[in-house]
Amino acid sequence: MESNEIVYVLSNAAMPGILKIGRTTQKGVEDRMSQLYSTGVPLPFDCEYAAMVDDCQKVESALHTAFGPYRINPKREFFEIEAEQAIAVLKLLKLEDVTPEIAADLNKGVTSSEKASAEKVKKQRRPRMDFHEMGIPDGSTLNFEDNVSTVEVCSNRNVLHEGEVTNLTAVTRKLLNNDYDVRPGPRWSFNGELLTEVYQATYGDED
Repeated sequence: MESNEIVYVLSNAAMPGILKIGRTTQKGVEDRMSQLYSTGVPLPFDCEYAAMVDDCQKVESALHTAFGPYRINPKREFFEIEAEQAIAVLKLLKLEDVTPEIAADLNKGVTSSEKASAEKVKKQRRPRMDFHEMGIPDGSTLNFEDNVSTVEVCSNRNVLHEGEVTNLTAVTRKLLNNDYDVRPGPRWSFNGELLTEVYQATYGDED
């Protein structure tokens, strides 16, 4: 690795719509991740994205400045923004994507019951994307952000991609060549409208 400095973007099911943008070093990453999930936080954090950078202090400071208007508390690293906003900036400054490693460190010491509690809260607060409920019938075409790739809706939750029935999260992961999942809503559109916008109009919140 070219650097041992890391900047991360975390979410927490107990704080929907809020992200934590912080930094650590490779040597201290495990200790730092274990500190984040303390008695003061009811549910464990999820890593939305993490990257090796040249100077984690400068990169973190730049992100905090860029999203300053959306900072919840000047003394805390929490921001009321979408994950994709922070990720888009961090990707421009990354040396290496270390999201899987940070996610693994976050999960160390987290019990299966704690993980189940977090998943339960997520499901209760945010309904899964249902194409039919969102007014997107079978046979509809969804367009990817590259304006080239498309899928065809074939049920309320599944799509057809390259002759295979799958789900939109899996297709998004494949098209981005990621080894981790990202939310598909901000990357796909229906009739020129982002799925996040269609979701919000249907459910009042984003999936």
